[in-house]
Amino acid sequence: MSDGLKRLEASVHADLAMIAHPHAAWLEPKTGPDGNAALDVLIIGAGQSGIAIGFGLMRSRVSNVLLIDKAEEGKEGPWLTYARMPTLRSPKDYTGPDLDIPSLTYQSWHEARFGKESWQTLDLIPRAHWAEYLLWLRRTVNLPVRNGCELLEIAPAADGLLAARVVQAGRIETLHARKIVLATGQEGMGGWMIPDVLRPLPASSLATVADDIDFKGLRGKRVAVIGAGASAFDNAATALEAGAAEVHLLCRRAQIQVIQPYRWLTFRGFLRHLSDLDDAWRWRFMRKILEMREGFPQPTYDRCARHANFILHEGAPVEAARQTGAGVELQTPRGIVTADFVICGTGIDMNFAGRGELAGFAGNIASWADRYEPPESERNERLGRFPYLADDYAFTERVPGKTPWISNIHLFAIASTMSFGPSGSSINAMTTAVPKLVNGLTRGLFRADLDRHWASLSAYDVPQAVVARPARTMEEQR
Repeated sequence: MSDGLKRLEASVHADLAMIAHPHAAWLEPKTGPDGNAALDVLIIGAGQSGIAIGFGLMRSRVSNVLLIDKAEEGKEGPWLTYARMPTLRSPKDYTGPDLDIPSLTYQSWHEARFGKESWQTLDLIPRAHWAEYLLWLRRTVNLPVRNGCELLEIAPAADGLLAARVVQAGRIETLHARKIVLATGQEGMGGWMIPDVLRPLPASSLATVADDIDFKGLRGKRVAVIGAGASAFDNAATALEAGAAEVHLLCRRAQIQVIQPYRWLTFRGFLRHLSDLDDAWRWRFMRKILEMREGFPQPTYDRCARHANFILHEGAPVEAARQTGAGVELQTPRGIVTADFVICGTGIDMNFAGRGELAGFAGNIASWADRYEPPESERNERLGRFPYLADDYAFTERVPGKTPWISNIHLFAIASTMSFGPSGSSINAMTTAVPKLVNGLTRGLFRADLDRHWASLSAYDVPQAVVARPARTMEEQR
């Protein structure tokens, strides 16, 4: 480790010690039905969101916490797997998992690692550097993480606990916790969409942008990318850079989307208070934003456009697809596009039952369609499938009383968007979203122990001073 990083870590520890008030521990250990200690909070996912949530809880003196992640250490989240852009798209001065501690910001880490001049000349944060920074942050604040550990199932347990069945290195065990947070990013409540029209194609000819694609194997091949968001362009560029013969990007809209609504909404009022609005306003705002879809910056487009063999098709939704001897034929209103390989950049869909860990109670998770009926002009079936969350990011029941324990399962992922706006997968929202979630978690933990806290207060008899000289009566004073 460099001297600069050593000095920075010392500064982090000094900063955290100065703002540690109140120091008092306030949670008592609970024992699970197996006789082992139960966690206060189990966090599923150790990417940027999981790290920030764990850090926020530790600052709130909730220390009996564990983060688990199915990925190996350093590979949590998309940054070193399916993220295929050279840099983050967020401006370099956006803060997030540092939770407003200056010495924990990316800028502080970058300056300690590469020097202040490097920060001054930096345009956007390199993707690999962001991954390295997150791992440094996690280690510096000493978060407990188990990598290579995957959640299989969540079920209720005795004494108000949750039972999380997990597998690690082939060994299955059950962890008990008072609360569980699903900090699972893009795939938290569903999976990557493959349009129905493409499903008959052979698996060898089809992938989503989140799959482990052999781009080297696409050298000299014809590639079609479905979708025109930033991830679609990233995959098109990666195929071009790998030597694809030609890459067709098919956009269903008449014109590609170049406006980035997430830049508009990055102000404290919206980020902090959208969730305080009534359902009609929340739906109206988020429908507008999500139907616009996320735009892409100029470098993302230029990375594709600099290649003469990049062909953009606007107003070209796929109407039919079939495998032929000449390759995959994609029928669009503008004609047929023939490709050897198809990549779907068509986003995430909600499918609660498709998530194995939720399968036991997926049918009773309330969705927005269960709770709110928008005006005819504002209807959107896809957005209606998003989960309808309580004000602490917890699941709510479709049929009250059937699975009351799911109120202790909290979702901090892209599927939180309809209820809270950008939160679980957006760096720009973390400074407001993570404290809101942490406050909701500690509120629930406090309320669950009210009887114990009342008994503790009633029995509290610790004097603050010793009265060494007895008080004098009025007669004695005369």
